[in-house]
Amino acid sequence: MAGVSVATVSRVLNKPTVVSKATRENVERAIETLKFVPSSSARAINSGRTRLVGALIPTLDHAIFSRFIDAMEVQLDASGLSLIVATTGYDADRELDKTKRLLNIGVEGLIVSGIARADGFQELVERHQVPVIATSCFEPDHGIPSIGYDNFQVGKDAVDHLRSLGHSNIAILSGPIADNDRTRGRLSGALTAGEAVQTVLEAELSFSSAAETSRKILTETPNVTAFLCLSDVLAQGALLYLSKIGVQVPRDISVIGIDDLPSSASFNPPLTSIHLPVVDMGKEAAAAITQWIEADIEPSSKKLEAEIRDRGSTIQV
Repeated sequence: MAGVSVATVSRVLNKPTVVSKATRENVERAIETLKFVPSSSARAINSGRTRLVGALIPTLDHAIFSRFIDAMEVQLDASGLSLIVATTGYDADRELDKTKRLLNIGVEGLIVSGIARADGFQELVERHQVPVIATSCFEPDHGIPSIGYDNFQVGKDAVDHLRSLGHSNIAILSGPIADNDRTRGRLSGALTAGEAVQTVLEAELSFSSAAETSRKILTETPNVTAFLCLSDVLAQGALLYLSKIGVQVPRDISVIGIDDLPSSASFNPPLTSIHLPVVDMGKEAAAAITQWIEADIEPSSKKLEAEIRDRGSTIQV
């Protein structure tokens, strides 16, 4: 329709300044008339690039993951890369299946949560020659570069805070442990308190499960003076349950969480929590995978510091 070559059309679409104004306008009129849209698949075949990055995360149901993804997407977009997100439900086999799908559509890099993988994952990414960065952990001796926080230290810092306030009868509410190396790390750190930990109970990451677990703790170990919750979701659920049954926090029981979700500061009382730098982690992971993809520079593992946010849900005893 424009009466020019395919190459000229390509230049109009990709490098319009090298084409004369008259030719450019002629091609643009033909594009508008035909409602032509360039094929991203064809561009990928011609260039050998999809400019896609895949992120495998446990869930989008909690704010900590959505904040991480948002920060990562903004950073990738600034570098001309697009993000595809797949959720794994904390299931290693499901993660492996999602990895295969992402690789089949041509992602140029992968960002994963933690370092525990299903058998076959490493062989798969090596066959596709795709760079991988692990997040939500700091494991410098692992084969995959990691960008995140030391989960063992996070758990230890939380329990040390309670002990510094005089608590020697502590109950731990943990999320699912079996398929979550990050939670296992936090629990290991918290258990450095030794005999100060009276009980450890596992719960699903929901308010209802946190409430039921809190009830069990108060029934089975009524002498506890503090709840250490390995996620803010559990801590918030515990706060709601304790308020419902008339237990005053922190006068009767202190509660501390890990995550520092935005909503935690607005609870009654405001939740003391270990702040995890998930926004910075998203930015750092995106910058690192971009550098690896574009410049073939493999990043070193990077530790991000977690900090305690001391609020109204913990008290000296």
